[in-house]
Amino acid sequence: MIKLAEGEWTAELRPDLGGAITALRRARRDVLRPTPEDATDPLETACFPLTPYANRIAGGRFVFDGREVRLPVSDRFAPHALHGDGWLKPWTVVEAQAGRVVLTLDGGDDAHWPWAYGVRQTVSLSAEGLRVELSMTNASATPMPAGLGLHPYFPRPEGARLTAAATGVWTGEDIVPDQLAVPAEVADWRDQVVDEAAGARLIDNAYDGWTGLAVMADADGETRLAASTDRLHVYAPQGEAFCCLEPVTHRPDVFNQAAPGDGGFVVLAPGESLSLWMTVSRT
Repeated sequence: MIKLAEGEWTAELRPDLGGAITALRRARRDVLRPTPEDATDPLETACFPLTPYANRIAGGRFVFDGREVRLPVSDRFAPHALHGDGWLKPWTVVEAQAGRVVLTLDGGDDAHWPWAYGVRQTVSLSAEGLRVELSMTNASATPMPAGLGLHPYFPRPEGARLTAAATGVWTGEDIVPDQLAVPAEVADWRDQVVDEAAGARLIDNAYDGWTGLAVMADADGETRLAASTDRLHVYAPQGEAFCCLEPVTHRPDVFNQAAPGDGGFVVLAPGESLSLWMTVSRT
């Protein structure tokens, strides 16, 4: 485990557990959901990186540049592939300071992803809070479809309100969306009590046209998430004490449903990179 500290802020990371952040606190108050000490599953952590793509790929397959790609499918997410494989592998620490750590991963060129890629994740603290920078480079000899995301879990106390304005939301069957609707058809997060929205249905939807700022407000203050993308995936399961606000570069199943350049579908030439950053603060 790696521990970071800067002023009132502290963070903990587990490079061996998918390069995950396992705690983020301000003045000893949890700003992200804390991770059990004996955790062995990245889904128990506070935040983990999504690479070389985010969210679901329907049926664990897609066709790119005339080539059929088949990906491993975990039993718990079947029949779809989910979040790539960077969160399932150990990362390497290449730099560690009191308030900053840099992790890297060499992935792909295997059964999980046919293109080789390299990822660099920088996690740092300042007086304002947390900053995570994620950058992925195509290390193969041919063009590669690519996507990035971050998967933070925020505490969801009773009565917590989420503000995350967007212009559209993706909906569809079997949690693989294929239709763009107005936010009100799922949940309009201009100012919504999370439990009221999640009480009617499972919220596991990607929002387009996001402003890049989300605010989770409770009786004690506000947690603010900012990111460099205009897409936000919201996961608010019924009856749970957390809400995931995931900045992502593309919508779910984009490699099957869109052409390069649409929906966040990015193609990296050999040596080309894709980047994403996220900040988390608390007042």
